[in-house]
Amino acid sequence: MDGHSLAEVVGALGIFAFVTTVITVIVVQVGATVRARAALAREDEYRRLASSGADTQRDIERQLGEICERLTRIEKILKTVE
Repeated sequence: MDGHSLAEVVGALGIFAFVTTVITVIVVQVGATVRARAALAREDEYRRLASSGADTQRDIERQLGEICERLTRIEKILKTVE
C-alpha cells in the first residue's frame, strides 16, 4: 500500500465517521424534540383537566350554597309551624 492509497482509506474512514456522527446527532435531536412536544402536550392536557375540575368544584360549591339557603328557609318554616 503506498501513501496515496493509505490517504484514501483514512479519508474514506474519516468521512464515514463524520457522516455517522452527523446522523447520530440528528436522530438524538429529533428524538429530544419529539419527547419535548409530547411532554408539552401532556402538560397542556393536565392544565385543561385541572381547569375543568376547578370549574366543576365552583359549580358544586354554588349548588351547595343554594341547598344550604333552602334548608335554612325550610327550618324557619318548620319552627314557625311548631
